[in-house]
Amino acid sequence: MVLKYEKEGYVAIITLNRPEAMNALNSEMFAKMHAAMIDFRDDPELRVAIITGAGDTAFCSGVDIKETLSLISQDLLAGTVMRGFEIWKPIIAAVNGVAYGSGCELALACDLLIASKNASFAQPEIKIGAMSGAGGTQRLPRFIPRCKAAEMLLMGKPIDAREAWRIGLVNEVVSLNKLMPKALEYADTMSRMAPLAVMATKEAIVKGSEMTFSEGLQLEAALFKELSNTEDFAEGIKSFKDKRKPDFKGK
Repeated sequence: MVLKYEKEGYVAIITLNRPEAMNALNSEMFAKMHAAMIDFRDDPELRVAIITGAGDTAFCSGVDIKETLSLISQDLLAGTVMRGFEIWKPIIAAVNGVAYGSGCELALACDLLIASKNASFAQPEIKIGAMSGAGGTQRLPRFIPRCKAAEMLLMGKPIDAREAWRIGLVNEVVSLNKLMPKALEYADTMSRMAPLAVMATKEAIVKGSEMTFSEGLQLEAALFKELSNTEDFAEGIKSFKDKRKPDFKGK
């Protein structure tokens, strides 16, 4: 089983499961991950996903060149969360070691990143005459200072978890044994929020980053108007007045 897909309450846990290959992505894993993401997107009971890697040394070391080189013309990345697949439910990357190449880009495609102390990030494609092809050249300069992104992309320079936190690439750095508990804590916090509001907020963040400021404000206003007509919005106002915890239904 190259990928594990589990559900715990409102949370989906996707585990890249090729520890013997440092969880490198192959064609089978791409297919199973895409199927898992579709199920997560379409399951009304699921609100947050966590992506992590099996073992304690690698989140994902990138694409398995030996297995996928002959298929590179098929563009296995098309339609994945790294490129082209839109999903407004939040995704957490629990980075438990090496996140190199497409593994780094997979983490970048998530909304929140939590790293273990032994984690490291790199885009080393330049060293073999290639370049990042799963969003690295576009996401890194948007997430961290351009000069640091250039170091990683043009020099293939890796950074450790401490540096990733310092430049704002990850939300938090924890010991390896606390990584999944912390990710589940984040997931639990978000799953308690109104699902439609969470999804609308992510949509505004993602789409707004590609718009002018004025266009982003218009998008935000439109999404806010839609939310104001939901049952969850009414429940949120009522629970606030009643001084109790809200019971959101995603409606």
